[in-house]
Amino acid sequence: MKAERTRSQERILKLLKSLNKAISAQDIYVELRNRNQSVGLATVYRALEALKLEGAVQVRTLASGESLYSSVQQDKHHLTCLQCGRSIAINQCPVHELETQLHQAHHFKIFYHTLEFFGLCNQCQMAQAAGVGAE
Repeated sequence: MKAERTRSQERILKLLKSLNKAISAQDIYVELRNRNQSVGLATVYRALEALKLEGAVQVRTLASGESLYSSVQQDKHHLTCLQCGRSIAINQCPVHELETQLHQAHHFKIFYHTLEFFGLCNQCQMAQAAGVGAE
């Protein structure tokens, strides 16, 4: 039997669904305050953890270590530049078949998956190449 959600969990989930983008716990806290739905930052973190374990919220950790939260709606995959931090969404998902195989082989309930590639974007590559030649 699944535990009922707290009011804070419901507010956070509703906010994430309305924003339709990934944001940090700190930004969730600020956004709720801006909407006159004040809740403590520690409560935001506890609610996000509970929603994550329920499979309603997914977390994406950036190269900087910052965690971004979003409601689980669809797979989102990214190319992330390690130099400027720019993140480019990619639509292809080569792991759906693997996800099904893992579920069947290990009887593991998969809520979501993330796929992220780290490297240098075209602009940073060009800047790096220009900087190397200037020395």
